[in-house]
Amino acid sequence: MSELKEIMRACAGVDEGVDLDADIADVEFAELGYDSLAVLELANQVERRYGIPIPDEAVAEMPTPGRALDFINAQLARAEV
Repeated sequence: MSELKEIMRACAGVDEGVDLDADIADVEFAELGYDSLAVLELANQVERRYGIPIPDEAVAEMPTPGRALDFINAQLARAEV
């Protein structure tokens, strides 16, 4: 989760009232101040950093950082096989 938070900070910043160091796994990206474009940028950053594909339509399956992390880890596991 720490690497995902690092990417979140880098790609879209953080609203003043949001504490990314808190337990945000189940908090919707919108509540964290991330609009759909910011989440797409997050997906693009993950693609570049880890070399795993994240189709734009998959972003809808990642409404929270926890779900995004689950999706990313599943993609990484498939890439290792």
